[in-house]
Amino acid sequence: MKTINDDERLDYLLSEKDMHIIQSSHVFSFSLDAVLLAHFAYVPIKKGHILDLCTGNGVIPLLLSRRTNASIVGVEIQSRLADMAKRSVALNQLGDRLTMIHGDLKEMKTELGHSAFDVVTCNPPYFPTPAVTEHNENVHMTVAKHEVYCTLDDVVKACKLHVRPGGKVAMVHRPDRLVDIIVSFRQYRIEPKRVRFIYPKYGREANMLLVEGTRDGNAGLTMLPPLYIYHADNTYTKEAEGIIYGK
Repeated sequence: MKTINDDERLDYLLSEKDMHIIQSSHVFSFSLDAVLLAHFAYVPIKKGHILDLCTGNGVIPLLLSRRTNASIVGVEIQSRLADMAKRSVALNQLGDRLTMIHGDLKEMKTELGHSAFDVVTCNPPYFPTPAVTEHNENVHMTVAKHEVYCTLDDVVKACKLHVRPGGKVAMVHRPDRLVDIIVSFRQYRIEPKRVRFIYPKYGREANMLLVEGTRDGNAGLTMLPPLYIYHADNTYTKEAEGIIYGK
């Protein structure tokens, strides 16, 4: 297996100097939302089974592998990104615990089974399907950002299908989709349990949210304290720095 292609690069996975991830400027690279979700999600420490939908280049499974000894499966519909994820897993010698699958999250029942995972995470496309002109600019970027191949409802339905009763579903999304997320969670019997809003700076509107629910759980939602990423001088807040760099 070739390690990297001509248009790709090897990046350090943030503070993990002994862990690399394959990225390219021609496809969607991971960003802060993936890092925050990997930190936010509940994971079993010693054993278990975790599923990451819309895994992209596999960043969330790679990050979660440092928090848990559970087996982790990532599903990505874009063949280029799925291939990059597989090569990153091999590069970091994590093939015994991490498996990357090229496939459609709407069609994984046969391969992944029903109610087989303790935790399901997802960093889904945020925006409605774009105009044709925008779609033609960069298909990789468009599919990663827009609901071209899966809607929010598709994502939540897949989460419910694959997580076991009592298992956790964690997602990162935009604040303006919170109501849609809550409605969809409850439609598929995922009871919202924790929500946290992410703010770029003090005095600014939230631009991300983290939400976690329990399949077949009892009602009871906790609104966690807000997370601010930057101070006014554009340096990281202490909490954000701790999440990003492990300090």
